[in-house]
Amino acid sequence: MRYCIATALLALALGANVGYAQQTEAATPEQPPAKSSPESAKSSPELEAIRAGSKAFVDAFNAGDAKAIAKLWTDQAQYIDDVGDVYDGRDEIEQVYSQLFQENPNVKIEISIDSVRLVSNTVAIEDGRAKLVPPPAGQAGYSQYTAVHVKDAAHDSAQAPAQWRMASVRESWVEAQATPQSLADLQWLIGKWTSEEHGVKSESVYRWVADERFIERSYTTTALDGSQSSGVQLIGWNPLGGYMQSWSFSPDGGHAIGIWTPVSAGWSAEMIGMTGDGIPTRSVNLLAKLDDNGCVWQSTQRFAGDVALPDTDEVVLKRQSANP
Repeated sequence: MRYCIATALLALALGANVGYAQQTEAATPEQPPAKSSPESAKSSPELEAIRAGSKAFVDAFNAGDAKAIAKLWTDQAQYIDDVGDVYDGRDEIEQVYSQLFQENPNVKIEISIDSVRLVSNTVAIEDGRAKLVPPPAGQAGYSQYTAVHVKDAAHDSAQAPAQWRMASVRESWVEAQATPQSLADLQWLIGKWTSEEHGVKSESVYRWVADERFIERSYTTTALDGSQSSGVQLIGWNPLGGYMQSWSFSPDGGHAIGIWTPVSAGWSAEMIGMTGDGIPTRSVNLLAKLDDNGCVWQSTQRFAGDVALPDTDEVVLKRQSANP
């Protein structure tokens, strides 16, 4: 049983806390904030309930409380770990956690949710990634999971209201790429890129810095009235976390940190940060290579404080030069 056996389980109720990013921070051009009405910004009450349960779950895990964790599963819940072992029912799942905590008393959890969607009034599906801290011995990587949540009546009281609980979790292990290869996968970005969206023009220049240990992106955005703003981003390998990471600094004084993960079409960057006036931000930014001279960027699952923002349009970047 892998050391990370419980990582996928912990995501049970993280709800809409998907990814992290500052809307204006990404590996691609900035564009005007998307408009969002007060009504559209409201979060689903059900997702709010799932999100509230996440804190109780993470607190219980970090406290090493297997019994509290088990209560967040349905009576007939099933967990399938990354090597195919199957655990049926709340009791077996509690034993799995209890064994994990006994063998690793200082273990903590980090969760990155890619998507959560309600498929009915009583069923939700969550996909994401999870990681234990400290990481397991051996090859670095993360746990990829799919969790099914159901609105389930409390097992210990017939009078208690129904709550969101995990009914099924399936987990698989994804090995992280070695450090040089990971950064080399972004070699194609080196050079000058431009884009234009709704009349707003952006130029990004990517170059190697610090003896090719990091990629620096400097960008300039030109608004419709001709005014310009600029910012900078660094991308490199985080040896402690075992993943690609970015550090972004925007012209309004805001900043963001991103965790980059390779996906089939390119890269997914989960960002968390804040604006210059202190509003927390988060999003998932997607970067896909079209060919040697073109790529597409989009920011999804965006939040400014507790306000949900619409996904941005896809922005096409065109290479102007292979030299920074």
